[in-house]
Amino acid sequence: MRQPQPFIYLAPIRGLTDALFRETLFSHFKGFDAAVAPFINPQKKSLYADKMLRDVLPENNPTLPIVPQLLHTAPEDFLVLARRLAALGYTHINWNLGCPVPMVARKKRGSGLLPYPEEIVGLLTRVLPELEIELSIKTRLGYHDHAETRALLPELNRFRLKEIIIHTRLGKQLYKGTTDPEGFAVCRQLSRHPLTYNGDINDLATFKTLASRFPTVDRWMLGRGALANPFLAEEIKGYPHQDSETRKMRLYNFHDDLFTRYTERFSGPSHLLGRVKHLWLYLIRSFPGNNKLLKKILKSSNPVNYREIVEQLFAG
Repeated sequence: MRQPQPFIYLAPIRGLTDALFRETLFSHFKGFDAAVAPFINPQKKSLYADKMLRDVLPENNPTLPIVPQLLHTAPEDFLVLARRLAALGYTHINWNLGCPVPMVARKKRGSGLLPYPEEIVGLLTRVLPELEIELSIKTRLGYHDHAETRALLPELNRFRLKEIIIHTRLGKQLYKGTTDPEGFAVCRQLSRHPLTYNGDINDLATFKTLASRFPTVDRWMLGRGALANPFLAEEIKGYPHQDSETRKMRLYNFHDDLFTRYTERFSGPSHLLGRVKHLWLYLIRSFPGNNKLLKKILKSSNPVNYREIVEQLFAG
């Protein structure tokens, strides 16, 4: 019997995977089933006008389903935003308990809340009875150590959650060091909720190893690996192999489309170049041996010079 296709999320990467980027990526590359949007900045006593929710407005996300993400720790504010998103037509939202960025974690948000399980349980106890849409959680193996999430997961079993997405690092690691699949295996023993695996799925071989290790896991999240190799979701789902020139042309068209859309969106060269340079920190892996050109891209100071270097990279 043929195994069902895995469900693949695009991970939220703040400052990069916004609605414009997602729409461009999904129009050039297949294999993704949905995306979790970068978290919406918490606002006190806000009704969240459309301009504050531009990234998750349905009209800006016509291609694939997205899951808006909340970072709130105050139940009342959480519910205000959740109801606003429900009014936009969303049936699934995600609570961010995984962001490791120090300026977020220091405020006891994201993974910085993991050492305080009583506050996590308190918020869920307050909001879930009033929440009419599904809630999932994106988290890590802990902030300081594994004991934090291992103590939390059994407490979460009594709540109605759609799924738990686990990035297999600690918060204090940021995105450094190795991931810990064994830590994910322990979490599976402790949780009755469906778990989604996230963390350093950077190539097809890694995915196959993990899929073999966790044969009953059918939901996966790709982040930096998909930015480095936008074909990765297609490869995982077994799309027909294409020759190197075809792949290069598809990458070129994707970049050209994205650059054009960024040019229309951003008013100044600094913001424009900042966005594309951020992408190249990952995408350069699709062009091995070109670190010298990457340095030139990162040093480019105007769009004309930038395009000349990129053209040289694709022509190589």
